[in-house]
Amino acid sequence: MTETVLTNANIVLGDEVVRGSLCFDEGRICAIDAGSTALPRAIDCEGDFLIPGLIELHTDNLERHIQPRPGVDWPHDAAILAHDGELASTGITTVFDALRVGSVLSGKKATDYRRYARPLASEILDMRARGALRISHFLHLRAEVCSETLLEELDEFTESDRVGIVSIMDHTPGQRQFRDLDKLRQYVCGKHGVSEEGFLEHVASQQALSERVRLPHEAGAVAHAIRLGAVLASHDDTTAEQVRTSAEYGIRLAEFPTTVEAARACHDAGIAVMMGAPNLIRGGSHSGNVAAEDLARLGLLDLLSSDYVPGALLRAAFRLAEVLGDLPRAVATVTASPADATGLGDRGRILPGLRADLVRVRLGGDLPMVRNVWSHGRLVG
Repeated sequence: MTETVLTNANIVLGDEVVRGSLCFDEGRICAIDAGSTALPRAIDCEGDFLIPGLIELHTDNLERHIQPRPGVDWPHDAAILAHDGELASTGITTVFDALRVGSVLSGKKATDYRRYARPLASEILDMRARGALRISHFLHLRAEVCSETLLEELDEFTESDRVGIVSIMDHTPGQRQFRDLDKLRQYVCGKHGVSEEGFLEHVASQQALSERVRLPHEAGAVAHAIRLGAVLASHDDTTAEQVRTSAEYGIRLAEFPTTVEAARACHDAGIAVMMGAPNLIRGGSHSGNVAAEDLARLGLLDLLSSDYVPGALLRAAFRLAEVLGDLPRAVATVTASPADATGLGDRGRILPGLRADLVRVRLGGDLPMVRNVWSHGRLVG
């Protein structure tokens, strides 16, 4: 028999935690029962939590594996495998790999914005097709408005490329995430070793470029998202006016709004708010923006993303459970809510008939520790 039975588990359902047993077969959940079973083949979870596999909508983790040091381009197949394995080990069973689309090829620039999205996407999709990956991969195209090549790069993607999200991102100095130029100076000069003169030239050239291309690039990104059948997301909304523009574009997911004003405007417009798990764990934003915990206490936080630390997603969910006093609601921010936001109706909850994407979690004090991970019924961690 191929059926797998897990017993003596605290199963986190949509609105309650049930001590019981769960079985799955052929990649799908078959049944959930209260109480334990004495079946000899059953796996005793020893009272550990059993939660749905985590769903990650925005992560830069693959880029870190491809460029582990400045100027190093690591073999992509090895980097993709390492990225995939790392996510599986943290309980993530579905990922939308975030790839920047839009490069700066001329003028003064302080960072390297080379084109890479299309060939890297092809490598990811090829490895998926060959069954080389442990978890489920989709693409998240980060459409950088302040660039020279955005629209021609988006043209390279088709409806068969599993593009699930297109986010409209504008990193023009002086607004949104980088409205505080001192914070941007710390980032650019500290990370890339740019001089003050080089930084000022970078700011001026990027602001001039944005003035020229922002409106056509925003409209083009919206059109391409519709063509690709992808969910539209905004990024770093700061003001209610920016949220109104997002709503007019048909955006229904806001990544990392930077102020309470923007987050509240998103909720009023029916736009789901996603915040970074590192922000919640650290107690605040590294960029000086609004704290995720503050939004959670105001009822303005819907989803979490690991952003730049894959292991942060699970820990943040359990931290949020402490803040809210509600474990099922907190777990939903990393499972059911991201599934709903991207139209993935086959996962994100523990229900009969859904994918057997499951994570067995043990608490060591306040630290959640991954014991086992199943992706579509296959043990991957």
